Amino acid sequence: MKTNVKIAAAVFAVAALGLAGCGGSTTTAESSAAPAASAAASAPAASEPAATALKACEVTDVGGVDDKGFNQKAYKGVTDAADQLGVEAAVLESQAETDYAPNIQAFVDQGCNVIVTVGFLLGDATMTAANANPDIPFTIVDYAYGENEDGTPMITNNNVLGQVFNTDEAAFLAGYLAAGTTKSGKVGTFGGINIPPVTIFMDGFYYGVQKYNADNGTKVEVLGWDPKTQKGLFTENFEKLDDGRTFAQNLVDEGADIVMPVAGPVGLGSAALATELGTDKLMIIGVDSDQYESDTANQAVYLTSVLKNMDVTTFNAIKAVADGTFAGGVTVGTLANGGVGLAPYHDMDSMVSPELKDQMTALQAGIIDGSVSVKG
Repeated sequence: MKTNVKIAAAVFAVAALGLAGCGGSTTTAESSAAPAASAAASAPAASEPAATALKACEVTDVGGVDDKGFNQKAYKGVTDAADQLGVEAAVLESQAETDYAPNIQAFVDQGCNVIVTVGFLLGDATMTAANANPDIPFTIVDYAYGENEDGTPMITNNNVLGQVFNTDEAAFLAGYLAAGTTKSGKVGTFGGINIPPVTIFMDGFYYGVQKYNADNGTKVEVLGWDPKTQKGLFTENFEKLDDGRTFAQNLVDEGADIVMPVAGPVGLGSAALATELGTDKLMIIGVDSDQYESDTANQAVYLTSVLKNMDVTTFNAIKAVADGTFAGGVTVGTLANGGVGLAPYHDMDSMVSPELKDQMTALQAGIIDGSVSVKG
């Protein structure tokens, strides 16, 4: 995959400002607009053309639209638009990186009115398609475009809205929570691929643990990630549940009793292991969506989840197209605007002491007002 040297830099810059062939399957969700009172009333006059619903189309990253993570969360924004705005929803699932460009082109050929691409790895394919089709609005999750090496904008027609998220803010809270909950004194994390939308979770988690140590005189250790070197544990994929089991078991073997997988469906393998071992041995912190609600087979093992509300930003982008107010650029999800957050503790609520809950409340307020830095 072609990669411009300033792409990652653009993402980091946004984060500093406030911040995963049509070989896949296709699913189309019809408009849920209320039915007309009668066929005669709903039929257009002979002299009027039939109305055409706006079509919103998502191209997923690998992992699929039912990954219980970021692909599915983004698609909820598309289906919410179908439910609330009466648009037509469609999705193409990428089975491999080679599917990105063909899937996007398929939706261009179908006449989609807005194309949603999900994941940092779709950055190049989205840029190429957007520049070749200036009249089509695009929105991409986990990407912000900057400039080429010659200073020209990567997106030549301002027809792409990048969605990026300060997930380190919410992950910082999760790290603080983990440090205050662990009994072994060790917590762990691992990622799918070493790319900024993954490592920003791991950075925040690490520094949240360090903040707890500083506040409480403890020495909780983080396994699996070093933010200074940007090196740690990565499965190199977002699909293999067996890797989630293996990586979590390795962290447990090293002493961790709380693990945060940042690897899409791979993390479901970690949760399955936790169910087998029991929560006295291993608890899981989910990412992207509230895994307690989506991973019902293993919901009892989730301490919390770091939320990245891609459904809201995706819905808003589609609504802007429908309203005629769409503009390119970047939207940033933060704790302050609800773009990121921490899920409830659910079954684990009794394990979080009142004192720790009070600390968490104060910590969130400090992050929002800027008195607490999540950068270490």
